[in-house]
Amino acid sequence: MLATVNADSIVDKIASSYEIGIQGIEAFLETTHQLFRDFQDLVFDTTQEREGINDQLRENLAKTGSLRRKDFNNMMSAISSQQDRQEQEVRDLSKNYLNEQTSLARQLRENLRNFREALTTGESQRAKECQTVIRSILATQEKRKQEVIFKLKEFQRQQQEMTKTLQNLLNKGRNLRVEDFKVMLGKFRQQRDSRIARQKERKGQVLSMLSDFRKERVQAAHSRSSRPVKT
Repeated sequence: MLATVNADSIVDKIASSYEIGIQGIEAFLETTHQLFRDFQDLVFDTTQEREGINDQLRENLAKTGSLRRKDFNNMMSAISSQQDRQEQEVRDLSKNYLNEQTSLARQLRENLRNFREALTTGESQRAKECQTVIRSILATQEKRKQEVIFKLKEFQRQQQEMTKTLQNLLNKGRNLRVEDFKVMLGKFRQQRDSRIARQKERKGQVLSMLSDFRKERVQAAHSRSSRPVKT
């Protein structure tokens, strides 16, 4: 009798720990919606500031005869296009991340229910499989969260650096030369190429992680479907 009580206690503790993990994800999702909205507002403010500095730089270079307004726009088009793409990526990232996390929370609920059911019916192998899937989902959720946080921080840092670089050029006033502007563009291209290479590497890592997770889910589902039905 004591052994049964202890076993039930262990089961409850395991299930409760998973329940806490799920509740943590759901609570995080609720706050994440607002965090993403605040981040979008910050991006908008930074973009407005950068565009204002661009306008002043264009006028200053045009007034000194260093660079025509049309040429300035053409030379800045690479930076502007890159910034626009990054801002769209952040919006897509926010939307996709929230959808992913909602789906993961639903999968966790389903597997926790299966886990409790397997324990109730004495299906130890099925319970172990559910545990494996739950742990994999929780690990995937945490890795994905860290990936998103990294990308958002990286994007914010790049925005701030670009605004600071443009402001430094503007601070040169009448001493600003077109050569200074060209040097800035050259550094931007180098940083862009390096950033693209890092993004490709991280994307490959994420795809590999998600592929492993899907394989585990398929294997668990196949194992359940091939198990003989009790009569």
